[in-house]
Amino acid sequence: MEELNMITEMVKQEMDAAIKHLEHAFVKIRAGRASTTMVQDVMVEYYDAMTPLSQVANVSIPDAMTISIQPWDKTAIKAIEKAIIISNLGFAPSNNGENIILNVPPLTEERRRDLSKQAKAEAEQTKVTIRNARQDGMKELKNLESISEDLIKDTEARIQTMTDKYIATIDEHVKAKDVDIMKI
Repeated sequence: MEELNMITEMVKQEMDAAIKHLEHAFVKIRAGRASTTMVQDVMVEYYDAMTPLSQVANVSIPDAMTISIQPWDKTAIKAIEKAIIISNLGFAPSNNGENIILNVPPLTEERRRDLSKQAKAEAEQTKVTIRNARQDGMKELKNLESISEDLIKDTEARIQTMTDKYIATIDEHVKAKDVDIMKI
């Protein structure tokens, strides 16, 4: 009985991790408004070490279309600018000597469609991960020997119900992200 609960819990943890990954991926898909998450993965070469942008500068959003980056050490401004260009985010940084301003361009209709496709592809990949977690759980159940068939069938049904719930959650996430992307 405890083995069944362990298998179910293992499957649930894998599925939770897949949803977290999807949410993180969706944060990176910008919907036309400035957000600090757009630059959170930028790594700056600072004193010969690759350092996250958030550890060398204050990143803020003064308005819906602007990201302001104010380095704590003014000598790092060129390195931050270079890191933003290298990160290929599609922003042209402007440097006034004190801070770096990134203007977030409005999204074109074509770019919105591309982002929507990207979100759907990410969701589809997450569904595959969810199904693989279910499959792993089912294989583990088949390997159990000292447990009655009825208990195994009940656990399989629980795992399938859990899978259906997670797939529905993914569908809700992608629908909400699509509305967010397509909103002008």
